[in-house]
Amino acid sequence: MEVNKLEVKKIIDELKDARLVAATKYVGIEEINKLEELGVKYFGENRVQALLEKYEKYDGNCEFHMIGTLQANKVKYIIDKVSLIHSVDSYSLINEIEKQAKKHDIVAKILIQVNIAKEESKHGFKSEEIEEVFSCLKNYPHIKVEGLMMMAPNIEPEKTRKYFKQTQELLNELKLKFPEYSLNELSMGMSNDYQIALEYGATMIRIGSALFM
Repeated sequence: MEVNKLEVKKIIDELKDARLVAATKYVGIEEINKLEELGVKYFGENRVQALLEKYEKYDGNCEFHMIGTLQANKVKYIIDKVSLIHSVDSYSLINEIEKQAKKHDIVAKILIQVNIAKEESKHGFKSEEIEEVFSCLKNYPHIKVEGLMMMAPNIEPEKTRKYFKQTQELLNELKLKFPEYSLNELSMGMSNDYQIALEYGATMIRIGSALFM
């Protein structure tokens, strides 16, 4: 796959205050370096092994994010290598992140993944569970929650609008109920629907296929 320079520049121009997290699941370090040259500052990986391989080869100045499903038993491998974990979807994962962050004497930044559409095929907490999750996070001194992550259903982009709106509203409710947290991040929107996500306050969009040709 080759980097689509024109599309990368187009997307970056559309972002305004949001950030592009390049989903680099299917490309190697050469493409990552080209993306950095074009102004991409954040790279998102779906699998721990791939993240570790690219991390070892990378010598640039950008940040790696974990955007895919993360198993608790693999947290120890990436806890000190990623600047943000988007896909925190269970209490067992929260417990393990706290444990490993404490070992490394760091504060791990996370997003809570919400399954806003209640899809059986998707990970994440249900929206009605989120308030309890955020209440529990007060007990984890080595975790800093920064907001929510959401994956919209794989349907016509225009039909995803209500799910982005619901996620934005949920984050706004959490800001009011938990003022002690700095909840400024909404990670939502992918190659086919990121423009709609931006309309509803996405601060990070996770783009993969649109960046390449």
